[in-house]
Amino acid sequence: MEVPTSLGPSDAKDNASSPILNMSCENLECYMVLIEAEKKAIGSICFLAGPFTLLENALVLGVIAATATLRQRPTYLFIASIALADVFASCFFTISFLDFHLFRRSDGPTAYLFKLGGVTMAFTSSVGSLLLTALDRYLCIYQASSYKVLLTRRRALLSLLILWCATIVISFLPLMGWRCPTGLSPPCSLLFPYINHAYLACWTSFTLVLLALILCAYALILWKAHRHESSMTSLQGAAGTGHARMRMDIRLARTFGLILLILVGCWLPALSLMLADVFVNLEPTQQRAFAFCSTLCLVNSAVNPLLYALRCRELRVALMQLLQRLCEIGRCKKSTDNLIPGLPSTDNNSTVISEYEMSGTRTTQLKSISKMVNNQQPNIIK
Repeated sequence: MEVPTSLGPSDAKDNASSPILNMSCENLECYMVLIEAEKKAIGSICFLAGPFTLLENALVLGVIAATATLRQRPTYLFIASIALADVFASCFFTISFLDFHLFRRSDGPTAYLFKLGGVTMAFTSSVGSLLLTALDRYLCIYQASSYKVLLTRRRALLSLLILWCATIVISFLPLMGWRCPTGLSPPCSLLFPYINHAYLACWTSFTLVLLALILCAYALILWKAHRHESSMTSLQGAAGTGHARMRMDIRLARTFGLILLILVGCWLPALSLMLADVFVNLEPTQQRAFAFCSTLCLVNSAVNPLLYALRCRELRVALMQLLQRLCEIGRCKKSTDNLIPGLPSTDNNSTVISEYEMSGTRTTQLKSISKMVNNQQPNIIK
């Protein structure tokens, strides 16, 4: 399926209200709407946020993989899933976005839908892993006594397997055949080439449901924490220690408020424009606005390790221990490489010394045996 370079009279009549009819759609140029100043701004965001997102999420994955105690806990398995999804997002989104909008490379339907499927899989898995993390914290608060029984490592791995399989299938449905049947006429999206309006509506609705569940989970956690602190304050009285320090529910409200503000602020603009694309014909200015809003999803992937991983004390301790081990290995290697040439190494010296000591020991043993023989000879003669 290729995008037609021209439309017939009947198609032009049916799509007279489309804002991209007057634009050239040869090689998907009608979707490449950014001007030079916008290309520089978006390119700067991607070149800065892309490598930074990749490095910090790869660091989180490395720390969790290298620490046995963290690998056994479901909480850190979910954090590792977030980091893995954000690593994919930094790679797929940065490469495909810059390739299409800045370098104006137009691929065929199969290649384009494969790249878009990778971006969709990364972002969907990231939001799904955020939901699993929120549910993990919900169970930790509401089922504290039976938390370890309810959420075992095996169940956590099973939930992650289901999540990733579902997101892979959903993300690559356009590549499997659920794509736009025509070039530009409805039901084709004005934001993504070859994407059907029905698929775009389903994916956007699915992502909004995930975000709503995350909001509900954190709202219930805050409500539970507020009730707990209120009961503790009533028991301790006005002069209790609860008033001497900040209440736990207030601290949680600030933390979760920051998390939800960043999550909604990064995702809601792009999802809103996707829903608008389903129901109305977008103008080129709205298409350019969507290009900026989509980079906010990459910014969210860059912020996730700071909110979910590096705020955990155990992970920070594991990171410092890993860095110390790496420094010790580097020092040992450096001291070995800086040995003075011409002198025998430590191993050779130890070998020579051990051989010398063994020869001396053997000589001493022979002398003692000869003395014993000489002392015993008179007795034998007698």
